[in-house]
Amino acid sequence: MTTLVLGHKAPDTDSTGAPIVWAWWLGRQGTEARPVLLGEPNTEAAFVLDRWSLEKPEIVADVEAGQPVVIVDTNNPAELPASIGEADVRQIIDHHKLFGGIETKAPIDVVMRPYACTVTVMAEIMGDALHEAPEGVRGAALSCILSDTLEFRSPTTTDADRALAERLAEGLGVSIPDYAAEMFAAKSDVSAFSEAELLRMDSKAFEVDGVTFRVSVLETTSPGQVLSRKDALMAAMPEVAEEDGVQQVLLFVVDILREEATMLIPNPLVKDVAQNSFDVTVGGDTVVLPGVMSRKKQIIPALKL
Repeated sequence: MTTLVLGHKAPDTDSTGAPIVWAWWLGRQGTEARPVLLGEPNTEAAFVLDRWSLEKPEIVADVEAGQPVVIVDTNNPAELPASIGEADVRQIIDHHKLFGGIETKAPIDVVMRPYACTVTVMAEIMGDALHEAPEGVRGAALSCILSDTLEFRSPTTTDADRALAERLAEGLGVSIPDYAAEMFAAKSDVSAFSEAELLRMDSKAFEVDGVTFRVSVLETTSPGQVLSRKDALMAAMPEVAEEDGVQQVLLFVVDILREEATMLIPNPLVKDVAQNSFDVTVGGDTVVLPGVMSRKKQIIPALKL
């Protein structure tokens, strides 16, 4: 049976590209595999697929019992198909904190390393083989690193991420600044999306002191485009929270170029979260958080009520 390689729901560039990279590697090793997605890729990921002439992986809603699966770019059951516990999970490759809760049929291979990008973990496993991959696979890998590191601006960036990206770019004949600018421009064009879609576009469920949040991050070089819809976004938060089974949506608009985040403050609960988590004083319905760019390293670990 074909092994499905999948990342998390609301797929960003890493969760779109990493399954493509790893499915290629499994095929090279003699395992029949194909990448799949758990939703529509975001605008940046869609740009990457088009730029490197990659076919968009099939979108699946769930997995069948006994289906061989490799999980990449997450280990959080809340971000995976509802029936993941019935699947035959063979491997997990990730760069996030350990959540726990995934039950497997047998002992599996788990590789988790503290890099900014899943592809950097994969490259260490592959050795030099990634640099022999087809151009599209290498292009996807480069894109994943530039996206997850925000072109090396994110505090999650490691020397390994940077070195791999630079080697991939050299082999592809790509200028990292120019290509990253194209990617970020694609990510910043959110005009076609509803408020609910924006709140879910790059989001993860997280619990703080018994309160469940959907922590949404929008990374952009044009924050004004998002913040001009501030009132509509805040108005959409309660319905999104109810539909997604959480108590509150937190939205952080990350300005890639200014290296700061603007957090929307729709109510007293979120005001308390902002002030207690980031040591700021909130005087309106937004607050700027200088230097905050990473949900994984700077936002979620800081959250408190």
